[in-house]
Amino acid sequence: MIPRYVEPLYRPPAEAESLIFQAAYGCPHNGCRFCGMYKGVAYRPRPELELLDEIAAAGRRCPGVRRIFLADGDVLALGFDRLRRILEALNAAFPRLVRINSYANGSSIARYEDSALEVLKTLRFHTLYLGLETGMQPLLDRVGKTEQVAQMIDSVRRAQACGLRASVMVLLGLGGRVYSREHAVRSAEALNAMQPRLLSALRFVPVLGKPFGEFELLSEAETVAELLTLVENLELEHTVFRANHTSNPLPLEARFPADKARLISRLRSVLDSGVLDESGPGILPAEL
Repeated sequence: MIPRYVEPLYRPPAEAESLIFQAAYGCPHNGCRFCGMYKGVAYRPRPELELLDEIAAAGRRCPGVRRIFLADGDVLALGFDRLRRILEALNAAFPRLVRINSYANGSSIARYEDSALEVLKTLRFHTLYLGLETGMQPLLDRVGKTEQVAQMIDSVRRAQACGLRASVMVLLGLGGRVYSREHAVRSAEALNAMQPRLLSALRFVPVLGKPFGEFELLSEAETVAELLTLVENLELEHTVFRANHTSNPLPLEARFPADKARLISRLRSVLDSGVLDESGPGILPAEL
């Protein structure tokens, strides 16, 4: 089979139609106490010649591929020279290629000069999926994500100025009851500074248990209230927003700024309807 995958293999929902190549196995960070994606997987870059041979073979078999996703976590951690060679191989193997997307972290983007990001853009590197999680730095520290909010803001702004597109994710409920409002407000502030082209709000699901000591899981109604606070504080100029992951209590999609008022009205209406569980989290994906 071409390509050959080493499990576990993850990709964003939007990459369902993309051909996936694993440029590395696991995540080079992998210390986040809210994420179970690569736990137990030792990070290691894929042998380069093996990957390049696989790309060439896949190109001979399926030359019409237009979208590619490079896995696993944070491909930018491979460094510019190696990533450039991989992108060049992909462009050579797939003549109809339109875009190459990957996960990214702010700290990895920060290691690239603007000129390097611009080169990657010419090689059809397109969308970077980045987890902000929260704009509240003390909360990031508590949950074990070794990123700085200020650096993530700068990295997204720089990447987009160089022609790349950022798809940024926040985690509803990550602060529990204690930090719910501050988490929402600080996240909106960070997103307003970033101005990402794409924004996704997912709901925190405690697959690894509590992310910090005093954590209390939000009820379904509290999660939607937190989302309302986030939306009320967003001032985005050109962003597609989605909260339609299976973890979310209700599926939403909108464009900012045009749909902000409609989105606020919808969230308030649902909160006032009494249909949401106010004493528990409702149905979480792990229970489906």
